Amino acid sequence: MMNKEKIINLLNNALEQNEELFLIELQFLADNKIYVEVDGDNGVPLKECIRISREIEHNLDREEEDFSLEVTSPDVANSLKVKRQYNKNINRTITVNLKDNTTVEGILKNVSENEIELEWKTREPKPIGNGKITVVKKATILFDNILQAKVKIIF
Repeated sequence: MMNKEKIINLLNNALEQNEELFLIELQFLADNKIYVEVDGDNGVPLKECIRISREIEHNLDREEEDFSLEVTSPDVANSLKVKRQYNKNINRTITVNLKDNTTVEGILKNVSENEIELEWKTREPKPIGNGKITVVKKATILFDNILQAKVKIIF
């Protein structure tokens, strides 16, 4: 039986050595597979994934426990899972799917305890006369109302 508590402690110790890193997900899967997803305020260098992996592996006895370990960083296509990921994406365009089945896309301007603030430009008819003008819109969205949020990849 895998000692989950020991693995969690080893993982936490490994993360504490670099304050920029934080845990997104830890899963204990079938066949003693350990899946660890970490992110960093400025991304995650491959060497940090390797360091965390070694830190866990070198402190577990394979004679006692046969396991496989995968330490990975989030794919850009993945949705944001923890609040700290929003902070690192301030001033990027994100697409937010809300629980009321609407979608809002804008530049992430602010992240607070309970909500995010988006800003975007849109073309609207002029209040007086013909034609359109560009206006800046803002929306404050509670984390509780977010189904999923993804950083928009712009090429």
